[in-house]
Amino acid sequence: MDAGMNTSSHLKAQARCPLQEHFLPRKSSKENLDRFIPNRSAMDFDYAHYALTEGRKGKDQAATVSSPSKEAYRKQLAETMNLNHTRILAFRNKPQAPVDLLHTSHSASLHQQPKSVKPRRYIPQSSERTLDAPDIVDDFYLNLLDWGSANVLAIALDHTVYLWDASTGSTSELVTIDEEKGPVTSINWAPDGRHVAIGLNNSEVQLWDSASNRQLRTLNGCHQSRVGSLAWNNHILTTGGMDGQIVNNDVRIRSHIVETYRGHTQEVCGLKWSGSGQQLASGGNDNVVHVWDRSVASSNSTTQWLHRLEEHTSAVKALAWCPFQANLLATGGGGGDRTIKFWNTHTGACLNSVDTGSQVCSLLWSKNERELLSSHGFTQNQLTLWKYPSMVKMAELTGHTSRVLYMAQSPDGCTVASAAGDETLRFWNVFGVPETAKKAAPKAAPEPFSHVNRIR
Repeated sequence: MDAGMNTSSHLKAQARCPLQEHFLPRKSSKENLDRFIPNRSAMDFDYAHYALTEGRKGKDQAATVSSPSKEAYRKQLAETMNLNHTRILAFRNKPQAPVDLLHTSHSASLHQQPKSVKPRRYIPQSSERTLDAPDIVDDFYLNLLDWGSANVLAIALDHTVYLWDASTGSTSELVTIDEEKGPVTSINWAPDGRHVAIGLNNSEVQLWDSASNRQLRTLNGCHQSRVGSLAWNNHILTTGGMDGQIVNNDVRIRSHIVETYRGHTQEVCGLKWSGSGQQLASGGNDNVVHVWDRSVASSNSTTQWLHRLEEHTSAVKALAWCPFQANLLATGGGGGDRTIKFWNTHTGACLNSVDTGSQVCSLLWSKNERELLSSHGFTQNQLTLWKYPSMVKMAELTGHTSRVLYMAQSPDGCTVASAAGDETLRFWNVFGVPETAKKAAPKAAPEPFSHVNRIR
């Protein structure tokens, strides 16, 4: 629901609507007034000095007393001494004539084709779209933004959940929570892109059908206080609360609580299942990261963690499983820590730690390249794109004026949405072209009898 360009007076008079296009005045770039600067390496300063002083005297004398033989001698001498320059200032070097050491037919056959160099991807430095997000809760420990597989973005603004369809640009209101139950403290799409889970301040978790705008059920008894983090794993909805507990809920059955993980002593503010669905990472306000394994979890109602990682010195909300390397987990620490750490969750070893200089609020891996995106707080409130594993900064995206608390990635992996305490929702084309849009590589010939079951 993009709004048209209006005058500033009209904009001030107009009330801010959720997810309305937010136009920012663009600064006109200065004209590129290039100066012509001589190339000093291509000039002869000695001759330039001679031409401006003694050379002029010689020409004047030659004009008064000259004969055909003397004039011919003077020209020959100038040619020999390289004094027949036509210009004093040189603005570029003349290309040298190629030296053909071999016969052209032989040299052509010895020419090698240069190796193809992958062109560097252009990364836009400004957001491609900005929407208003009034009344978004500025709380580091909550998770109020998610982008579903059906290309619909869900955002919680105080007590109300809005849906923004990225395909059409249309906005709709899903639900407004009662004052005594809210505000909304977490939101997460189910893998089908149709059902969405909503965590509330009063410890309830609601399940909604976005297609019919209908509430399906309420999960009670999971926690004693607000539910700040949610993560789906097929039909299992994992919830993390301020009480430090993590609960696995099977949404298909009436008695939905199937497992409880206890290990955090303070609020659980980050939850992420691995791509295989076998391991769960949790981060808490107790500065601890836990890795839980489902194979271990199935044997006990209260489960012991697989790894307890205590190297962070501040709350850990930012968690991201690597899509191209199994058992690789990235974690980000809060304002007192400011580091991104990489873990081998098979062994529990810390592989690398990078000081980012500011609070790490969120982490996202690229689906198409070996890159990691982090969002930050004070002082720049920026998004930083890193090359993995070198962790060289590829880009820093600025525009938010408050800490960038929430990030979500589009289904195709190209666009990232970021929401901040400045009450704006920005979209960044940071991860490039999706894999499907790239030039298709030639398919390899199928293996003979590949359709037949293999014989041992």
